Amino acid sequence: MKETEKQKIKDKLIDEIKSTKKKIIQYSELCKPIAPENAIGRVSRMDAINNKSIVESALRESKKKMKQLLIMNEKIHEKDFGICIKCNASIPFMRLLIKPHAKFCVKCAE
Repeated sequence: MKETEKQKIKDKLIDEIKSTKKKIIQYSELCKPIAPENAIGRVSRMDAINNKSIVESALRESKKKMKQLLIMNEKIHEKDFGICIKCNASIPFMRLLIKPHAKFCVKCAE
């Protein structure tokens, strides 16, 4: 992989880390407990509880993605960066640009 391609991926990684960090902060705020003394009505309270569980799931996924992004950010200068961990084929540059934390080529990811 060329150095210019690696730099583009590195820039994308940094952008993704910043964006994911913002999402984690937003989701964390939305996941705060719903106080029972809030007089929002039974149906509205059930909706709020349901929405909270959806946001908690999004928070877990964002934290998982952040962990993967940080690992790939550290590994970007290693010689095996951009190599599929399953079949050892090269991961296409455009795939890495779209999903910089990809560990698998398109074929192995299916």
